[in-house]
Amino acid sequence: MDKLRNGQAVDIPNYDFKSYKNNVFPPRRVNPSDVIILEGILIFHDPRVRELMNMKIFVDTDADVRLARRIRCDTVEKNRDIGTVLDQYSKFVKPAFDDFILPSKKYADIIIPHGGDNRMAIDLIVQHIRTKLGQHDLCKIYPNLYVIHSTFQVSGKLHSLLLM
Repeated sequence: MDKLRNGQAVDIPNYDFKSYKNNVFPPRRVNPSDVIILEGILIFHDPRVRELMNMKIFVDTDADVRLARRIRCDTVEKNRDIGTVLDQYSKFVKPAFDDFILPSKKYADIIIPHGGDNRMAIDLIVQHIRTKLGQHDLCKIYPNLYVIHSTFQVSGKLHSLLLM
């Protein structure tokens, strides 16, 4: 993350879910960008990683949807037996979710209910990012510009100034 934030490309290892090994496939090159999206079920676990994030989003999906996705992914993409998938889910996946992933929700700035199908929430986040990028670009163009972060007091003061 530090390299990406400092404008350097990084190579990310690819994990092979069939053989349970890293480095089976060539690494994936990730180039620096104005927006970097980190995703993963344990992404909020390490406080050092959380500190690097400007916005932390938890996508909350119904348990039935999670199970259906798991079954489809493990049986179709990973060629696993349905019985093995359900056994693994009930013994390891669901308890691990309850013990480790669900509690990390408290670190999120934004919680998206209804998973990735929540178009309204996703559109609002995209608009927020576009606004932030626009402010950042303005600061690059006008070095003496300072963008005041919105607070209740700032909004009230601006409203008072506009009425005068």
